[in-house]
Amino acid sequence: MATTLLFFLLSLLSLPPTFSLQLDTHGSISVLISEKGLVFVKDLLVQQALLSLTPLHVPSIKKSINIPFIGGIEATLSNITLLEINVSSTYIRPGDTGVVIVASGAMAHISMDWKYSYSSWLIPVDISDGGGASVQVDGLEVGLTLKIVNHGGSLNLIIMECGCSLKDISITLDGGASWFYQGIVNAFEEQIISAVETAVTKKIKQGIRKLDLFLENLPKKIPVDDISTLNVTFVSDPLMGQSSISFEINGLFMATDKLAPSNYHFRHSQNKVSCSSASKMLGISLNEAVFNSASATYFSAGFMSWIVDKIDQSLLNTAGWRFIIPQLYKKYPNADMNLNISLSSPPYLSITRDGITTTVFADMTIDVLNSNEITPVACISMVVSCSGSVEILKNNLTGQAGYGDFRLQLKWSKVGNFHMYLIQAAVRVLLADVFVPYVNSRLRNGFPLPIIHGFTLSNADIIYADSRVVVCTDVEHTDAF
Repeated sequence: MATTLLFFLLSLLSLPPTFSLQLDTHGSISVLISEKGLVFVKDLLVQQALLSLTPLHVPSIKKSINIPFIGGIEATLSNITLLEINVSSTYIRPGDTGVVIVASGAMAHISMDWKYSYSSWLIPVDISDGGGASVQVDGLEVGLTLKIVNHGGSLNLIIMECGCSLKDISITLDGGASWFYQGIVNAFEEQIISAVETAVTKKIKQGIRKLDLFLENLPKKIPVDDISTLNVTFVSDPLMGQSSISFEINGLFMATDKLAPSNYHFRHSQNKVSCSSASKMLGISLNEAVFNSASATYFSAGFMSWIVDKIDQSLLNTAGWRFIIPQLYKKYPNADMNLNISLSSPPYLSITRDGITTTVFADMTIDVLNSNEITPVACISMVVSCSGSVEILKNNLTGQAGYGDFRLQLKWSKVGNFHMYLIQAAVRVLLADVFVPYVNSRLRNGFPLPIIHGFTLSNADIIYADSRVVVCTDVEHTDAF
C-alpha cells in the first residue's frame, strides 16, 4: 500500500486523450497525474490495501445480557478475523481539500468464535456453550481524504478524513445451541459493526502514517554518476485540478559533492504543451534548464576537455600536415602529435518545436610530442553548430547528438600563419570520428527520471516544444511490493 500510494504521489501520471502540461515558474521539471492515471493508481492502491487489511484481527467483544426468568448471560466473541473483502466500486478524485479515495459496495467475510455461559436461580450450576460463526458483511464502504503538502522539499501527507461504514451483516453459527442464534444477532450486531469499522479505520491510518514517514525520508537527490546528481526536491504544494494532480520539481543538476543545487538561472515558457496522441500514463515536462544545468555542472568539473591521441594516424604526425602547415613539418619533422580540445564555455541548449540545438565553442591546441616533451605549437578556435534528440531507455532519458556547420579561426601560432580552409577536412574527420562519438557515449547513459522502483516506462512519445521536452509514456508495473 505504501509503495503504491508513493508512486501515485511522485510520478505515475496518466493522461486522457488530450492533456496539457504547463511549467511553473519555480520548477524545471513538471509532472502531471490526470484521470486515467488516478484510476490506475487507485486500482493498485485498493489492491494493496486489501492485501494489508486481510486478514485483519478485531478485538474480542464481551457482553452481559439479562433475560427474564432465565438469568444473566455472559457472552463473548473472540478470534474475530476479517478474512476477505470484495470491492465492487472504487473511485479517486482530487479536490480543494485533498485527494479523495473511496471504495464502496464491498462485501466481506468474517470468522469468529463465540461462547456463552449463564446461571439462574432455577439451575444451581453454570451452563455454557460455544462454537464458531461466520459473518457476511454487505455494503462495506471505506473513504479517505488526504492532503498533500510540500514541506522542505519533501511531500507530507495529512489525513483530513478517514472512515469505514458497514450497512448490514448476517451471522451464521456453527456448533452449539442453535436457539442462541437470534440472541447473538440481537446482542452483538451493532458491536460487531462498530468493532470492524474501528479496526479498518485504524489500519488505514497506520498505513498512511508509515507512508508519510517514508516520504519524509526520501532522498532529495538522484545520483547520476560520480560527477553529478539530480535535485528532485519539490518546490511547491501539488496543484489539484478537477481530475488531475500536478507537481513541480527543482530538476536541476548539481555536483555530487555539493549540498545545495547549482545557482543556475533559467528562463521559462508559459506555452502549453499537449499530448494529443493516444492517452499515456505518464507526462513529464523538462525545461531546457535541466539540460543546461547538466552542461554547466560537467563543464565546471572539467569534463569538457580531452586529449585526442587515437585517430587517423596521418593526423597525429607532422608528416600528415606538411602540405597544410609547412613550417610545422619543417620545424618538427615526422614528430607525433596530440590534439588538445577544450570547450571554452558550457554549451547552452535551446529547445524548439524542431528539436534541440546548441553551439559549441572550443579551442583545439596542436601539441607536438618531441623528445618526451609536449610543445603547444598552435591553437585554433572552433564554433560548431550541433543538433540533438532525446529518447527513453528504460527509466532514463538518453540522447544523441550530431553536428552541422563549423567555423575555424586561428587563435595563435608558433609555426607561422596558415589558412583555415586548408585544415577543414581534418577538422571534419575529427568531429565525425572523435567529437560526436565521444559526446554520444556520454549521452547514451542519460539520466534517471523520477520514477519509483518497481515501475518501468514504455511506449514513450517525445514532444519538442518551446524551451522544453515533454515525455508522454505508459507505465508498466514490473515488481511486487
